[in-house]
Amino acid sequence: MTDDTMLPFSFPAVHAKKVTAAFDGGRLTSNGGVMLLAMAERRLGLADKLARVFPDRRDPTRVVHSLVDMFRARMFAICCGYEDADDLDHLRSDPAFKLACGRLPDTGRDLCSQPTLSRLENAPRLRDVIRLTYTLVDAWMDSYPREPESVTLDIDDTCDVVHGHQQLSLFNAHYDERCFLPIHVYDTEKSRPVAVVLRPGKTPGGVEVRAHLRRLVRHIRTRWHKTRITFRGDGHYARPEAMTWCENNGIDYIFGLSRHQAARQKSRRGRRRHPHPTRHREPGCSARLYRDAPPGKVLGSRTAHRRPY
Repeated sequence: MTDDTMLPFSFPAVHAKKVTAAFDGGRLTSNGGVMLLAMAERRLGLADKLARVFPDRRDPTRVVHSLVDMFRARMFAICCGYEDADDLDHLRSDPAFKLACGRLPDTGRDLCSQPTLSRLENAPRLRDVIRLTYTLVDAWMDSYPREPESVTLDIDDTCDVVHGHQQLSLFNAHYDERCFLPIHVYDTEKSRPVAVVLRPGKTPGGVEVRAHLRRLVRHIRTRWHKTRITFRGDGHYARPEAMTWCENNGIDYIFGLSRHQAARQKSRRGRRRHPHPTRHREPGCSARLYRDAPPGKVLGSRTAHRRPY
C-alpha cells in the first residue's frame, strides 16, 4: 500500500487529546528488546571472541557477511525467541536487528539469510566446537576479578524437544519426547553459565561424563591452579568412571543416587554393620544418615558420596 487514504470519519477525542490514525509510520518493528542484548554483547565482546577461534574456510573474495555479524544475528535471534535459522529470512531486514548488528535500518545491507547460517552451523569440526566451548568457559572465568578459593559447579542435562527427525535427536522414554539432551554447567555462587554441550537425546554414560569433566577441569586449571572445584549432579552423573576420575584428580563431588531396590538393600545392610553412622539433624527437620563407601559403590537412596578432604 503506497498511497495514503484519508479516513472518512474522525475518532472522538480522549481527555481533550486528538486521536489520529495514519499509515505513514514507516518501517516498524516489535523486536526493540534486541537493542539491550546488543549492549550486553558489546560489553562482553562474545561474538568477537567466538569469531577469533572459529576458522573461516570461505573464499575471501566472495565473503559478504563476516563471522562476527553472523554470530551476532544468530545469538540475537535465539535470545528473542526465534530458534530456527529460517526465521532470519524475515529478521534479516528487521530494523531493530540491523541496528543491533551495526547496520542502518533502511540503507544498510540486510543480514545473512537462512542458507548462509545453515552452512555456518554445519561448518565446524569437533575441535572447532571444543574451542567455541572453551571461549564460553573463559568468559565465565573473566567474570572473576581474581582466582577464587573454591567454586561449586552444578552439572545437569535438560530436555530440548525437537519437531521432526533432526540429526542426533532421539526418543527419550523418560520425557516421552523426541529431543536433544544437552548438558549445562552453572556456577552456583554467581548463577552464571559455565559451559553448554549439545548432545543426543539419551542419558549420558560414565565414559562420556568423565570426558566432559576432564576437558572442563583441564581448561579451568590452565588459569586457576589452586581453586578447589566441586561438582554437583543428579543420578545421571553418579557414574563409577566419573567418580573415580574425580578422586584421582583431586576434584570434590556430590552426586545423587537413584532410588531402587538394590540400593535400599545395601543401605539396610550398611545400617546393621554400622549401627551408629554420622547423624545430622536440623531443628524441625527429619534426620538423614550418612556414611562413607568406596568410589562408585551405591549406598542407598538419598545418599551422596563426597571425596574427603
